[in-house]
This record gives sequence, C-alpha cells and structure tokens, in this order.
Amino acid sequence: MRLYSGKVKPLSDELLKALVQGKDIEAEHPQEVGRDLEAVFNQYIQAEREVTDRAKQAADSRSLPPSELGRLKRVFAEQRGIKTGEDMFDYLLDQCIEMLMHSGNVDEVFAEDHELRRRMRPILRKYLEMDDAVDAEVRSKLKHVSEGSQTWEVEYRRVMEEIQRRKGLV
Repeated sequence: MRLYSGKVKPLSDELLKALVQGKDIEAEHPQEVGRDLEAVFNQYIQAEREVTDRAKQAADSRSLPPSELGRLKRVFAEQRGIKTGEDMFDYLLDQCIEMLMHSGNVDEVFAEDHELRRRMRPILRKYLEMDDAVDAEVRSKLKHVSEGSQTWEVEYRRVMEEIQRRKGLV
C-alpha cells in the first residue's frame, strides 16, 4: 500500500464529497476542509519519505542487506510516530478523523467515529491499493528478467517510474 502525491487532491475531494453528501459533516466552506484533508495526506507522505531516506542511509552506513530496509523503516517510523505498511491504512483514517474533530473549518461532525471510518474506508482503500495494481503491471512487463538480479532492480525502478508518470501518480 502506498499513497501517491499525485492522488492526494482527488482522494481528498472524494472523501469530502462522501462526508458532505452523507451528511456526516457540515462546513460553511467545504473546500477548506478538503485542503485540511490534503494537508493530512501530504504531511504523511513527507514523513514517510523522511523515514524511508533515514532507513536507506542507516542500511548503507551499516552495510546491511536490502532485506533489512523494511525493519529499519518500521523502527524509524515508530520513532517518528507514524505507521507504515498495512498499519498505514488505519493510521490515516485516525488522522483524518482527528482533523475533522479539531478543524476550525468543520462546523459540525454528526457521525460517530466508526461511521466516519465506514464512510471513508472504501475510498481510502481504493487510492492506497493503486500501488498493488502498478506493481502487478510492472512485473508483467519484466517477465523476461530474473527477479532479484541487478538488472531486475534497475529495470523495475525504471518501468515503475514510467508507469507512475503515465498514470499521473507522481
């Protein structure tokens, strides 16, 4: 699961639309609530990038194998107070609900937390699972390359960036 910066605005807009149409929230200026949601997601993306960079630097400085990167990333994410991987989904839902409860742009929240989660969950899942579809597409294009090889790593990154650009994900 991954949140792409190019999908933050559409994700925020879709969440806001669902919350307003479902009469879960009331806001005099809903576009400001949308910006607040964008800020939550952009802040997460920035924090995750910092954690990933820090993990890569630690792995390089300690000459650790690439298989240790995930463990290091979890450690640094925990230190930073964010969640990654599968835990990211619930973490982002919690952050959005927290923002809705404390934002000066939200006049009233009518729904309980569990109702907000139920309304936002499928929308957020749709955007976070785009990564799985992109990964599958990349792997289908690299069937001829032996996975785990140096060529695989280089080609995987190149094809991934190409597909992400084409789909407007970055």
